[in-house]
This record gives sequence, C-alpha cells and structure tokens, in this order.
Amino acid sequence: MDVTSDLFRGVRARGSLFGSSTLSPPWSLHFVDGAPLTLCTVLTGAGWIVPEGHPPERLGAHDTIVVRGPTTFTFVDEPGSTAEPIVCGQDCATPEQGGTRHRLGWHDPGEEGGDGSGATTLVVGAYPVSGEISRPLMDALPVVLRVDAGDTGDPVLDHLASEVARDEPGQQVVLDRLLDWMLVCTLRTWLDRPGGHPPAWWTAQKDPVVGQALSLLHTEPAAPWTVGELARRAGVSRSTLAKRFADLLGEPPLAYLTRWRMTLAADLLVERESSTVAHVARAVGYTDPFAFSVAFKRLRGTNPSEFRRRSGAVRPAIDAAR
Repeated sequence: MDVTSDLFRGVRARGSLFGSSTLSPPWSLHFVDGAPLTLCTVLTGAGWIVPEGHPPERLGAHDTIVVRGPTTFTFVDEPGSTAEPIVCGQDCATPEQGGTRHRLGWHDPGEEGGDGSGATTLVVGAYPVSGEISRPLMDALPVVLRVDAGDTGDPVLDHLASEVARDEPGQQVVLDRLLDWMLVCTLRTWLDRPGGHPPAWWTAQKDPVVGQALSLLHTEPAAPWTVGELARRAGVSRSTLAKRFADLLGEPPLAYLTRWRMTLAADLLVERESSTVAHVARAVGYTDPFAFSVAFKRLRGTNPSEFRRRSGAVRPAIDAAR
C-alpha cells in the first residue's frame, strides 16, 4: 500500500451519479449537487464549464476538469448561451430532465444511430467522499483543476465511450471502475504537472528512502514500528531516515505514524459502530486503550467516545444531503 492508494480509498464511484449527455447547441446544464468531487470530460465536440465564482473553462474532446464541492457549475455551448438552464442533480436521469442518457447503467437504445456530427458528448461522474482518510487529498486540490487531452486518461475515455454505447448486465460496475480509473489518472497527471506545487506526501513517496518508509507505514500501520526498524528496512541509518523524513514531510516518522493511526481510527470509530474503543485501539496498533485515547485526544481535541457520538449525530444529515 502507498500513500496515494490509501488516500483514494474514500473516493470511489460505487454507483455514484454517472451522466453521459449528447447535446446540440444551444444548451445549458446546471449541475447543482455540489458533490465533493465532480469529474467532467468531453468525449466528442466541445463546450464550456462555468464554475460558480470562477472563470469559464473550455473543454474540447478528451479534455477533463474536476470541480471540488460545494462549488456548483454549468455546462454550456458557449459563455452567455441563450439556452434556458436545465437544473441537473441526482434526479436528472432522462433526456427530458437535461439530456442525461446513462445513469446507473440505464441506456436509451432509441438514441443509437447517426454519426453524431456537430454534437457534443459530455461525461460527468459525481463522487461522494467519505471519512477522514481522503482529507489530505481533498485539501491538496483547488476548486477547479484541468487536464488537457493527450494524458494517460485518454485510453480510459475510449473505454468509456464504448461502454456508454451499450446496455449490458454489469454495466454500472464497469462504469464505476472506469470512472475511478479516469479520476486517478487525471489527478496523478495534475499532481505531476510541470511547474506545479504538489503536496509533501506526493513528492515524499517518490524519494527512494522516505518512499520506502511511507510504504511500510501505510502497509502495516498497526505494526510496532521504531525509527531503527524503519531505517533498517529502508537500508539507511536512523539519522539519515529521520533527517530525510523530516525534511520532506515536516515531522518525524513516528509522529507521522501516530497522526495516520488517528486518521484511520477516526474512520473506524464511525464505520464500525459495534466495535469498542479498545477494539479500534488494537486495530491501529495500541494494546492499551488509555494510551490510544490520550493520543487521539491530543491530536483530535476530543476523546474517541465523544468523537464517535458527534460524528454519529452529523452523519445522517450528511448522508441525507448527499
């Protein structure tokens, strides 16, 4: 397991809203959900994404934009389009409600045929983002990011174009996986862009020493790690590992480990309602529930039981909003 794979664990399609709309100008689709992450890519033609409070972004074939919620956005044929905006949300699932032809695997066979000349096909995937694990990823993203055609996501888009043109059993699973694949490709390309300023966790995992240590910590977070054992497994001295780790990530290895364990614990406390605090403590490497509670409160500002109660009260409202 590596850092990026861990951070993506809470960002999965899993039946989230998927839309593929084929449009002829003029058009104006207003996406109002404000999902935590929304991926927009054009398979054919061109159009403009107009995020609320941000400049318009033109999308050509295979260009991709990711919008971070709660910002909403509109997809138009051109800025200042004369088309009456059609509100698209979770219920925007039929052509009469905005042109969406594919949602949760639904397909309109009556729309097949023709070469689509002059039409624009937009693919939209709205992602829920759950828990604390993905927070460092979300914090690293701007409200709007774009990746132009020609990156590693292009083959995925070819698969998407093929899949949305059919209606077969298991289609939703395929679309979910393709959307996950597309999002990962897009974000990796954006994080690696020339002249960019990627977060420390992204650059650190590419260091041959620190990257190895991070991989160990994320693969076995509950193991009884010491700096000496991490250094031995990374093939360097304790002092070398400690210095390089602090230089790249801004904190010592064991401080990073404690913070990551508390992040895992925060999600476990909410997701495993039947687990006791002692069970959660053991799952993240603490044999003593008291020591775990002290560490959790020091980093989170509240004890595990109170965190669980507060999160349990907030979660139904969040789920209802989604």
